Amino acid sequence: MNCNRRTFVKTGTLALTGTALLGNTFCSSPKKAGVTGLQLYSVRDDMKADPTGTLTRLAEMGYVHLEHASYGDRLFYGYTPSEFRKIVDDRGLKMISGHVEFVSSDWDRNTNDFSDRWKYTVEDAAAMGQQYVVTPWLEESIRARYDEFRYFMDVYNRCGELCKKWGMKFGYHNHDFEFSEKFDGKTLFDIMMESIDPELVVVQLDTGNLFNGGAVAGDVVTRYPGRFENVHVKDVIPAAESGKFESSLIGEGIADVRNVLGQIRDTGGARVVIIEQESYQGRTPMECARENLEILRNWGY
Repeated sequence: MNCNRRTFVKTGTLALTGTALLGNTFCSSPKKAGVTGLQLYSVRDDMKADPTGTLTRLAEMGYVHLEHASYGDRLFYGYTPSEFRKIVDDRGLKMISGHVEFVSSDWDRNTNDFSDRWKYTVEDAAAMGQQYVVTPWLEESIRARYDEFRYFMDVYNRCGELCKKWGMKFGYHNHDFEFSEKFDGKTLFDIMMESIDPELVVVQLDTGNLFNGGAVAGDVVTRYPGRFENVHVKDVIPAAESGKFESSLIGEGIADVRNVLGQIRDTGGARVVIIEQESYQGRTPMECARENLEILRNWGY
C-alpha cells in the first residue's frame, strides 16, 4: 500500500458475527495456517468498473475471505453496508477485514471521545461481519513529534477498546516510513510495538512495504515473535525507474515470503494471510490474483 492506495481508501450480524468469523481458527494449533484472503486494492480498477462481477470472479477462483479498500460516507464501493453484505454473502464470500483511515480529527481531545464518523465506521465494519478494522496510514503531523506520536498510540489502544465492544480488533498496516523515521535513534515501528496493547491492536505486517524503509521482514518477525496474527503477504522487486521496490507476484521477488510466512506461523501468528499486489509486470490484476492464490495454496495456506 502506498500514498495512492491511501487516497483510494480514504475516498473510497454485529459483534457475534465478527467473533464467529474465524471460528475454530483462533483455537487451532498456532503452527497451522489460518485463512487466506485478498486485499481488494489488488483489483481496484476491476472493483471500480464492476464490483459485483469482480467479486463473482474472485469467488470462482476460490477466494472466500476478502479485505476491502473502499469505504466512505457509510458506503462500501458505493453500496450501503446491508447491500454490500448481501452481495458478498450471496457469493459465499466473507469480508474478514477492511482498510479505513483513522485520522487525527476522529479523536476529540476535549471530550476524550471518538468522532461520529469513526463510530459509524466501526459500526459498519461490524455490520459487514469483519474481524479487523485496519487503518492504513499515519498522518505526517502525528509523526512529527515524539509526544504526539506516543499520544496517538494511546488513542490506538482506545480504538482497540471500541472495536472489541463490537467483537473486532483494531489494526495498523505498515508502509516504509515506520522503519526509516526515528526518535532518538529508535524507529517509529519499535516505539509503536512497545506502546500498543497487543490484546487490542494488531500490527498488520506488510512483508513488502518495509523494504523501501530499509527493513527486512524476517528480521522484524525475529524481533517480535507472535505479534503478527494478520499479515499482508507481498513480494517485491526493484522498480525499473525509481530505484525503490514495487510489488510483484508472490515468490518472484526478494522478500523471501515463503520462509517469512513460515516463521510467523511457527511463532503463533499468520492466522489471517491477506494477499496484496499493486504492480503487475505485464499481467492483469485478476491474473495475478488467481496465480497468487494458487501459489499460497501450494505452500499450504
